[in-house]
Amino acid sequence: MIAVPLPPRSPNLNAYMERVNRTIREECLDHFIIFSQRHLEVLLREYLAHYHNERPHQSLFNETIVKRRSNTTGPIQKQTRLGGLLNHYSRRAS
Repeated sequence: MIAVPLPPRSPNLNAYMERVNRTIREECLDHFIIFSQRHLEVLLREYLAHYHNERPHQSLFNETIVKRRSNTTGPIQKQTRLGGLLNHYSRRAS
């Protein structure tokens, strides 16, 4: 991935960043009392792992950002993050 420098005060980018910040705040940070910077970093790391690997995005036709092979057979397995706040269901390889 190549980093592209962005012009300062880009008006079109503000809406995207505001939406991402709001999503992180509403789906993660509003549910916790944060005690330290380390605690905040752990919460954000776990949430971003969920956001990129497990959460479906409507703009991507309900696919995840990081594509994974989906298994169509096998028992369903539940994965939890952040003490059960975020859940993801997938099939285990048989």
